[in-house]
Amino acid sequence: MSIANYFTFVRIVISPIFLFVYLEHDNLGISAIALPYILMILLGTSELSDAFDGYLARRYNQVTDLGKVLDPMADSIARISVFLTFTLDPVNLPMPLIFIFLYRDSVVSTLRTICALKGFALAARQSGKIKAVIQGLAALLVLILMIPYAEGTLSKETLHTSGTAIVGAAALYTIYSGVDYITANWTYISKLLYPNRTT
Repeated sequence: MSIANYFTFVRIVISPIFLFVYLEHDNLGISAIALPYILMILLGTSELSDAFDGYLARRYNQVTDLGKVLDPMADSIARISVFLTFTLDPVNLPMPLIFIFLYRDSVVSTLRTICALKGFALAARQSGKIKAVIQGLAALLVLILMIPYAEGTLSKETLHTSGTAIVGAAALYTIYSGVDYITANWTYISKLLYPNRTT
């Protein structure tokens, strides 16, 4: 365990806390008006831990095999957990949008793991980093929309429609990043799919 890996675990721990606070804020004594701000703090802490773990791993030469596995897993758990939370009232995102995030990360993670076991690494893509930023911003924008909703100046229908449009845009880029990843690494992936091919 390195310091960077501890930051990675922060994202994994925050994920269920985010869901619990969203669902049980009344029982926790958190008002509807305060809820978006508290969720923003949790989201911000999660996103900052993502930035810090990569920086610390490179800065102090603490890049480990455990970190290589945990970091993308923590990213998927954290962001998909947030969007799954938003499928619940009052945001009510459509579930198919979340499956886009889930399928993309599952496919890429599976390919990366299998190829690593075969002895060749799939290169990360800039589109993947942009995807992470876009997803983080989408989650933040949904939380910002929850502020006027809690104050009674934004209807639930508008919250739902606007939230769906924002997360839908993030889902479209997520699809693109997945296609870009597979296309860029097709040489290695084809070796996995067609191991007996000589050309």
